[in-house]
Order: sequence, then C-alpha cells, then structure tokens
Amino acid sequence: MSRLLAAITLPLSIALTILVTIICSVPIIVAGLIKLLVPIPAVWRSISVFCNFMMYCWCEGLALLLHLNPWLKWDVEGLEGLNKKNWYLLISNHHSWADIVVLCVLFRKHIPMNKYFLKQQLAWVPFIGLACWALDMPFMRRYSRSYLIRHPERRGKDVETTRRSCEKFRAHPTTIVNFVEGSRFTEAKKHETRSPYDNLLPPKAAGIAMALNVLGSQFDKLLNVTLCYPENNTKPFYDMLSGRLTRIVVRINLVPIGEELHGDYVNDKNFKRGFQRWLNGLWEEKDRQLTDIMRDKER
Repeated sequence: MSRLLAAITLPLSIALTILVTIICSVPIIVAGLIKLLVPIPAVWRSISVFCNFMMYCWCEGLALLLHLNPWLKWDVEGLEGLNKKNWYLLISNHHSWADIVVLCVLFRKHIPMNKYFLKQQLAWVPFIGLACWALDMPFMRRYSRSYLIRHPERRGKDVETTRRSCEKFRAHPTTIVNFVEGSRFTEAKKHETRSPYDNLLPPKAAGIAMALNVLGSQFDKLLNVTLCYPENNTKPFYDMLSGRLTRIVVRINLVPIGEELHGDYVNDKNFKRGFQRWLNGLWEEKDRQLTDIMRDKER
C-alpha cells in the first residue's frame, strides 16, 4: 500500500470507528442509566439483552470496516463446536488494541458477547467507558507490589470486583474475556517483569481463578486463544486503521474445565500453586506456538 493511500485511509478509518462507537454506545449508556434508576430484576434482564444486541451491532460495524481492507487475510483454526447458548471463559495473549477488535469481530456469531476485564483508566474514555459500565464489565485497579506493602488493605480488591461481576453473568450466557498478562506485551515490559517467555508476559492467575470459582459449574469450556500479526507485529492497531494490516492469525484451543481448576485461590496455598503451574503450562505452549507462527512467516 502506498504512503498516500495509507495517509488517506487512517483518518477515514478513525472517523468511521468513532462514529460506529458513538452510534452503538449511546443507546447502551441510556439503557444503563435506566437500569440504575429502575431496580427491577425483570427490567434489568431486558436491558441486558438490549445492551448485548447493541454490542453485537458494534462488532458488526467493526467487521464491515475490516472488510473494506482488500489485503487483509484471516488465518483461523479452532472455531468448530462453539455455541452462543453456552458460557465460556476466554483467555488470550495481549499484544495490541487490535486484539479487542479481532476478538469481537471473530467471535461475534459463534459465542455470547464478550465481557472484558478492563483497566480502571478505561472507565474515563468517552462513550466507551460508560458503555462498558452499562454492560457490567469489571474495571480492575492494578497496584504495584510496593503500593500493596504500604496499603495492605488494598489486597484482594480485584478479586472481590471479579466475584461481584461474575455473579451478574449467571442470568445470561456470557463469554468472560481476560488478558491474563494484565498489560500489552512490549520488550520493555518483558524485561521489567523478567518474563521467562520470548513472546509473552508472565500470566496473572487470580482473575480467572476467581471467575472459575464463582461460575465454574456454568462454564462449558475455557477458550485458550493465541493472537498474532506476523507481518505487522510492531504496530498492528495503527496498521489496522491505516489499511496496512495484511494477516491476522488466530489459534483457538478448547480446554476442558475439570474439578482440579475449582478452588479457593485466595486462601488455599496448595490450590494456588497448582493453578499457577497449570496456567504457566498453557503459557509455555502459547509461547512456542507464537514462535512457530513467526518462524513460518520468514520461510
């Protein structure tokens, strides 16, 4: 793609993305305010259905925008056997803002609407923050180790937020999405966290352990998703907006949720160590998978 065409495509894509987001988020925000003012369970359920429909419309809008890129190819494996009437826990590596768009677009017709674990800062993003609040998405505060040493009363706050949010998802089939690295991958963060992986940050287990503890009996499967942009690994979201994104690779692995994954992550140290070993094993396999995908690109 020429630089001139990319320069034209970028502002147009940004404008259309903002327009689609506003059109879909405003009704969600209004519905959320009604839900807040009318504390009747039957009304809440109807509003939740409406909000999920509007989120689906947002995903359709993003899918249409991606379809306008004639160079974009999807390389997807593992969509078979999914069902919109089931509950899923979806975990994924996190490389870019493009990841959220990819997950929304790819899974919109295969599983219930995604509910993301979000950073608290996103609550203040115009339209998006309020819409996510109306959709009951949990906003998580991340505290540094040094902060928690000074303020031990803050320990476990994210766990309690997770518990309250998961309780709300019992009424309707839901897909809970957790980027378990807790942050987008960069080489600087990789060194800062002393990550043992080549392509990933160390996974954080507390959020998905609590989700499994609260909704474990309702989850049909855990979706272990690997995302990669082999030809656009440096800045995939920018390339997506400018029409330069050429290939999206997605690998989906359905993981059974056995009894060994249900337990008290906060108070049971043996369960906590076992759960972390299990998650680290998934991450080791994901790291090898990403290395293989990038290696295939170079052939």
